[in-house]
This record gives sequence, structure tokens and C-alpha cells, in this order.
Amino acid sequence: MTEKIYLVNPYLRQIDGRIVEKKYMNGRYYIKTNKTIFYPNLAGGQPGDKGTINGVEVLDTYEDGDDIVHVTKDNIHSDKILLSIDWDNRFDYMQQHSGQHLLSAVFYKLYNGETVGFYIGKEYVYIDIDIPYMSDDEIEKVEEFTNKIIFSNFSIKSYIIEKGAMDRLPVRKDPIVNSNIRIVEIDGIDFSPCCGTHLRNTGEIGMIKIRKVEKYKGNIRVEFVCGNRALKDYSWKNTCIKEISNLLSSKDKDVYNKVQKLYTQKETLEKENRALRDELYQYKSQKFLKESKLVKGKNCICRKFKDVEFKELNNIVSYLNSLNNNIIIFGIEGTETSQFIASRSSNIDINMKNILKEISQDMDIKGGGSPQTVQGGCKNDELDLILKGLYEGIMNSL
Repeated sequence: MTEKIYLVNPYLRQIDGRIVEKKYMNGRYYIKTNKTIFYPNLAGGQPGDKGTINGVEVLDTYEDGDDIVHVTKDNIHSDKILLSIDWDNRFDYMQQHSGQHLLSAVFYKLYNGETVGFYIGKEYVYIDIDIPYMSDDEIEKVEEFTNKIIFSNFSIKSYIIEKGAMDRLPVRKDPIVNSNIRIVEIDGIDFSPCCGTHLRNTGEIGMIKIRKVEKYKGNIRVEFVCGNRALKDYSWKNTCIKEISNLLSSKDKDVYNKVQKLYTQKETLEKENRALRDELYQYKSQKFLKESKLVKGKNCICRKFKDVEFKELNNIVSYLNSLNNNIIIFGIEGTETSQFIASRSSNIDINMKNILKEISQDMDIKGGGSPQTVQGGCKNDELDLILKGLYEGIMNSL
């Protein structure tokens, strides 16, 4: 049985220990020790610790019954060991986990919202609350009240109780074990069965910032950050706001209104541009129609372009297709590869897909489409042959 020092004193960064069992499997060493400060990965939902044993990196830790297994790539040649954890990583998870307990407690106390799921990741934390909707004002009230508790610096402690003593504590959730139940208490405010590592007081959480609230499976998902993560979150956002305000020559508090105004102007300009582009496409389409070749009562437009965007030709094709009796064959010669598109009005009974399939047997063509329109890419030296093949295939089908 591994003595779990992290449950008694989560602030220890190094301890001496002894290896009691070691196995080598699949290129990894699996090591059990008489005691450990390494928190096992995802035990109770909390990520595991990073660190070393005798300078050898610990890749993973997990529970195996009453033991903790440490996984390393390199061998440890001595039974006497020094276990060292990455303190910044440990303290970060302690801030997030203690903050999660407190935030869940406030949701429960203010709005009777129970936490039905939680996740601690490398960048953010979220909890799922069994409330279908909360207003911005209600979320702000939760955040403000949570931070008041943090600033009041209430103590956080843990202790072991038995099942019979559970009725004497106002716990938020039932434990998953029936004996040796570990309770994490925030000074009379919250009582939760938990096997995670926690801070000594709420002040060490620093602060909690709710980043986002969204609907999730009939509940709300609350994404937040605590402590150093909240500081980093503020820092990059402050930098962005400062740079945007400098770019817009406005005060930081006026940035939102300035951006909203610019966005409205952009939407108006894009609408005007779309209308102008539609007029341009119609003008070019009519020009191509005037220059088209009349074949068997059909307007045949066959052209090759350079330095033209495929999207522009596609829009012209769509407009021409809205009219009757048009056959369109366009090619774009690029610097390395070329593109083509061939289409016809809906009143013309020709299967363009079959025609492309026929000429693809003799050439390396990457493309496809529908019976009305086909498109694709090819080598530059094959573009003329493809355009010719499409034209001849269409003429034979008329």
C-alpha cells in the first residue's frame, strides 16, 4: 500500500522514499513506492502531477488498488529515491480544484444549482450546473459573491469521516465510497467528498473569472479560470484591448462601440459590394453572350482566361445557367496548374458528368460534378485538350 502524502500535506515538493516494486513492460517502467507525493492522473477528475524520481521524468501516475504506480521511460537503478514534483503545476491544479469547489458551492447556495459535471484542463475549467438558463446579471452575482469569499480568506481543511457521520454534515453530493470518506470543507461554507489536492485557504485561489456560459444538454456549462490562470487571461486580453485601442485611436473603454460601428460599416459595404459584383457578373455574362457562337440553336461560350479567380467565373456560370439555351466552357491557365468549368442551362438535356468521364480516360484530370456542371484541375499543357474534349463531347450530344 502506497502512503499518499499528497492527501496529508499537498504543499510538500520533495520527499525521500523507497521502491517496493518495479516492472518493465512495453518500453516503460512501472514503479510502486512505499510513499508518494505524486497525485494520480484523473483520480476524482483532477490531472496528475508532473515531476521526477531521482531526476528521471515521471510520464504518468495512476491508481492500482491501494497503490500508486509511477511510469517512467528510463530505469531507476537505486531502491532509495527522491521524489520531486513540479510545484507550479501542482499549485495551479490546487487553485483550479479549490476554486471549482467554491464556485459550485455558490451556485448551489444562491440558485440551488447542483454541479453535475466538471473538467479541469490545461487552459480552463468548466462545471455543468443543472439549471437550463441564467441571465448575465445572475452569473455576475455568482462571480462577485465567489470572489468575496476568496478575499475573506476562509480556511480550507480536509478530514476523514465514516458513513454514519455523513448525516451530520450538509454535503453537496454523496460519496462514492462507504468508509474512510475524505471531506474537503471550506470553513462551514461547503462540505464535499473529494480525494483531490486543495489549498489551505480561499485567499490562495487569488480570484475566479467566469469566461463563458453556454447551454449544454439541458444544463449550463460554466467555463472559468482561477488564480494565475485568471491573471494570464486578463493579461492577454488587456494587451489585445490596448493594441486595438491604439489601432483605432480610441480609449480602451470605447473600443467596443468603435468596433461595433466599424462592423456595421463593413456589413453595409459588403452588401453594396455584393450588389456591384452581381451587376458586374451580369454585364460580363451579357458580353459573353453577345460574343457566343450559335450552334444548333444553342449559345456556346468557350473561353480561356489568365489571372482570373475561379469564384468569379463560377458566379458568371450561375447567372448564365439561369437563362435558357446556354453552354459554357471556361478554362483558367495558372502558373503551375490550370482549372476548368463546363456547364449548361437546365433546359438543355446533356449529361456533363458523362462527357467529363469520357475524356478523363485519356488524360490526368482531377474533378467531378453533376449532370449540369463539372469542374476540376489539370496540368497546364493539358488545358487546351480538355477544353477541346469538352466542346466536342457537348457538340456530339446535341
